[in-house]
Amino acid sequence: MSPETTTKKSIFDTLHDEIMESDLPESEKNRRLSSLLKDSTQKVNLMLVGATGSGKSSTINALFNMNMAAVGMGVNPETTEIAKYELGNLIIWDTPGLGGGEESDRNHTEQIVRKLLETGEDGNLLIDIVLVVLDASSKDMAVSYSVINNTLIPCLGEGNTHRIIIALNQSDVAMKGRHWDYENNAPDSVLKEFLKEKSDSVRQKILDATGVAVAPVCYCAGYTEDDGTQQNPYNLPKLLFHILMAVPSGKRLVIADNLNDFSDNWGSNDNDMDYSEAVKESFLSALLVCMGDGVEKGVVTGGCILGIPGALVGGCVGGILGGLNSLIVKPMRNVFT
Repeated sequence: MSPETTTKKSIFDTLHDEIMESDLPESEKNRRLSSLLKDSTQKVNLMLVGATGSGKSSTINALFNMNMAAVGMGVNPETTEIAKYELGNLIIWDTPGLGGGEESDRNHTEQIVRKLLETGEDGNLLIDIVLVVLDASSKDMAVSYSVINNTLIPCLGEGNTHRIIIALNQSDVAMKGRHWDYENNAPDSVLKEFLKEKSDSVRQKILDATGVAVAPVCYCAGYTEDDGTQQNPYNLPKLLFHILMAVPSGKRLVIADNLNDFSDNWGSNDNDMDYSEAVKESFLSALLVCMGDGVEKGVVTGGCILGIPGALVGGCVGGILGGLNSLIVKPMRNVFT
């Protein structure tokens, strides 16, 4: 799932230019620039946890504009250290794969604990989100359950457990490839029910062990076969929505600024909720927070949206979005329409 090779301007730089070119009073410009500067310096730290082969790296590649070395060439699968990947203000911490044996799992868990307890420059915990990737086709998740129940949730502590996201990848092969509708890139009714039962089982086991209720997301990160056949992601908008809900609204633009440009990644979604619309609204609310109180929704200046792409709510994309079209609408074309 390679992103389209285009050079795009940061959403923060674009908003800066929109403010500077507006007819707002200088005092209002300064107020909005101050708010924008504050949000533009924030970072989102995302930790990946999961068993070897669960698809951690392919998940991140599908979501964001990066190609992690952990997928494909030049990788040492036996790495025992947490790898750090920086994509602007989005920081990915990829922990070593679990399931390699009792001793290695213990060492990896100790690293996870140290990273979870680490604080940033502001004195708060460094890690914003913990994304646990499970293999929906696996029957043995004992090691993953142990880390979730005995390490991740206790380390996050009361009041922070909303920052853990349980993601069930490889949903397309959950029943050994049966009952997947390849034409529509979605599970049929039999597989959909199987995935629901799988998700409910994971949720219940974690709830019984910790008292914490999670909402696992079933999805497929997508892949390319050796013969070039491409399997596009499924249900990525839902996973993205859960990620957005796990971070403060002021940090969501960092995620918006780094989304994968490949539009096919966002085309398949389950029908239990309009997660595409929910993602859009999440970004709009983030823009409101970023630009400060009092910003006028839908105000258009010089053919571009000032501060908030309010016209986007009405489905108006095209030229009226100006620079924001390539920054948000293009990567999420199928999400926003």
